[in-house]
Amino acid sequence: MAQSARGLFRATGKTANPAAALDAGGAIVKVAQLEREQADFYPTPPEPTRALLRAEGDRLADFPHIWEPAAGDGAMMREIEAAGFKCHGTELHERGGLGVDSGKDFFSFTEPMHELRAIVTNPPYNQVNYRDGRGRWITHAMDVLEIEYMALLLSWSWPGAGGLGGVWAKWPPARVYLMRWKIDFTGAGAPPMLNAWFCWDRAWKGETVLRMLNRDQDARQAEMFLRGEDNA
Repeated sequence: MAQSARGLFRATGKTANPAAALDAGGAIVKVAQLEREQADFYPTPPEPTRALLRAEGDRLADFPHIWEPAAGDGAMMREIEAAGFKCHGTELHERGGLGVDSGKDFFSFTEPMHELRAIVTNPPYNQVNYRDGRGRWITHAMDVLEIEYMALLLSWSWPGAGGLGGVWAKWPPARVYLMRWKIDFTGAGAPPMLNAWFCWDRAWKGETVLRMLNRDQDARQAEMFLRGEDNA
């Protein structure tokens, strides 16, 4: 049964209020609680990626390839490539994504890679939160792989976990983009939470900058720059 995304990143362990979900026939029903998808797999709709590319495209153009290390079925890769960037996607599980290099665990990469210096992804939340992952995705990317740039799509409340204070202090994001709309990850209704892009950038000097993204302005395909056209 396809589940609503409500409570998608719930980490408190408390009993949730009844939530909406789709039954086998496609009807919306109320369920007592929601199950998490296996391996935290929630494909990303196109709008968040388009909004990030619009906001961060000039910086991303500095890199020969963008690495999507939690590529899933290739949803985010397709948007990145449609904007004219070269994207290399890896994924631990086989999701059937065209061009995705499956069977590759992000944590199995243990050396900096010359060609893959920039990451854009929606990571498994259990690898970035405090309760499950202790923020290990960030520390692995920055400390072990020495990534130069990384944009992660996370819950807006992600940095509020007290245990992540040390991770934030050592690796504060350069820019944070709060999306002023709620993302529907499953097609069964948007969750009550907000999401944001957290962007780490070694070239940035200074405090973390907060910016806003609006769906009607920043995620519109028609007005996106296409680097393929620019380079034609």
